[in-house]
Amino acid sequence: MATTKTSTKNARPARAAENVWTDEERAAMQESARERKASSRRGKGDERAEGEADLRAKIAEMPEAERGMADRIHAIITDAVPALAPKTYYGMPAWARDGKIICFFQPASKFKVRYSTFGFQPDANLDDGEMFPIAWAIKRLSAADEKRIAALVKQAVS
Repeated sequence: MATTKTSTKNARPARAAENVWTDEERAAMQESARERKASSRRGKGDERAEGEADLRAKIAEMPEAERGMADRIHAIITDAVPALAPKTYYGMPAWARDGKIICFFQPASKFKVRYSTFGFQPDANLDDGEMFPIAWAIKRLSAADEKRIAALVKQAVS
């Protein structure tokens, strides 16, 4: 005679999984999927121009204060390292080398936080010992901050 197995699961009814991601995080992931899809359809010649257009469109959507910072950061990066290609990354302005994101600007409004962030991805060459910063909070840009961003971006691609 065959024996039947009994379940070791709780007899309680299944409850809906808790929401792990915020609405803003889900929207960013959806934007990333759209960016990857659009990027896969582009030819090499179109990549820079379309990336610039995408970046400019995202900056135009930002609140005025963040828009000014993002425009200025874009100008700083373009002047410091013209070889970096503008594009978007999870719906944020970003700059890439050989298709890999090197740095990005995350406006405070993106995730409803109190400050914007300028950050770097692992392909950036910022290593300085065993522990080093890869992101900076920005409330407003000073001339010294602009020089520091330029220097960091140059170091990141060195």
